[in-house]
Amino acid sequence: MNSFLSRLGPGLLYAGASVGVSHLVQSTRAGAGYGLVMVFVVILANILKYPFFKAGPLYASQTGKSLLEAFYETGRFAMALFYVVTIGTMFAVQAAVTLITASVISSIFGLNFPLWQVSAVILSVCFLILIIGQYNWLSKIMKWVIILLTLATIITLIAAFANPPEQIVESLSFSFSSNTDVLFLIALIGWMPAPLDISLWHSEWTLAESKTLSVKKSLFDFQIGYWGTTFLAAAFVTLGSIMLRGSGEELSSSGVVFSVQVIGMYTKTLGNWSFLFVAIAAFTTMFSTTLTVLDAFPRILNKAIRLSINNSSISEKRSYAYILLLLITGTLISLIYLLDNMKQLIDFATSISFVTAPILASLIFWVVYKNKETFKQFSRLNQLLAVLGISFLFAFSAYYIVLKLA
Repeated sequence: MNSFLSRLGPGLLYAGASVGVSHLVQSTRAGAGYGLVMVFVVILANILKYPFFKAGPLYASQTGKSLLEAFYETGRFAMALFYVVTIGTMFAVQAAVTLITASVISSIFGLNFPLWQVSAVILSVCFLILIIGQYNWLSKIMKWVIILLTLATIITLIAAFANPPEQIVESLSFSFSSNTDVLFLIALIGWMPAPLDISLWHSEWTLAESKTLSVKKSLFDFQIGYWGTTFLAAAFVTLGSIMLRGSGEELSSSGVVFSVQVIGMYTKTLGNWSFLFVAIAAFTTMFSTTLTVLDAFPRILNKAIRLSINNSSISEKRSYAYILLLLITGTLISLIYLLDNMKQLIDFATSISFVTAPILASLIFWVVYKNKETFKQFSRLNQLLAVLGISFLFAFSAYYIVLKLA
């Protein structure tokens, strides 16, 4: 086991950043609302986005450069698009993951404080960890966090099939003629398996371990993280369908109540003894997601700014800290004004990611295409999936905009 785990690196950081809102919230909602048909939607979304996430670790291990550096070398237009996409999404993304983390903590400990105040404490703790430099310590235990959640999910899934609820309620059927259904589908796919920004983060993480990660090792590490998160997403859809939709229980728009429902989904199946086990898994997973995202946005923006102005005299640590404080401030403002409805905030964040996804996907595929050695690692199937994925993302993004303007 230790030998196998030692081969895993940035792929589990990717999993830690991915397994959060898209899995605990959106996948559960999909199963509860529409049934097992959403398993196929989740798997299809992962397949279509696969080439773009693969590009992160592949490009970094193949060239010794990150995707962001490739964007910079492509020209001002690519960097301008990067800035628009990143700055346009980072506050909503951070607010969404922090809100769920605050909700999980409040439900576990029975806190009655406003969620934005709990979020402020969480972000303050994360700020101290990142400034002090202890993130490396957390990344080392990330593999155990993911293993813990995976084991808990597998055991719960088996138990759910063995002992389904006595009351079965027929799931709603999805209809493309329903704006509500289509908008939820877009929100689901927006972060399935994660925002495409993570491909850029993954390339940075790969460079950090470039001395030990060859192309072969990087791709093996990526495959474990990527398809592992795909399995977890499908598992959460299934659990939502069996345990929540099947029992007739309606999912709450309140973050705290929703967290109670999700944790209860495990404890009802495994027994009350499992509460501590499940609570630790849920908290650690969401806290690690919050911390990873909070670190990644300032880190990637800091590097982008340094590349753009080409001035090495600027203190990297100081500029990172300033961007970090800006992100925390913007996140708290977003939470204060958008906290009334958890579903509304999350759908807003995931929809923004969906609309901007085709832009990032196109840029990622372009820089990979320009590098012959890296492009050789893209099989014809990967190339076909990339073209299909970009076409799909552009088509549905346009459809989403039409629906919103109609």
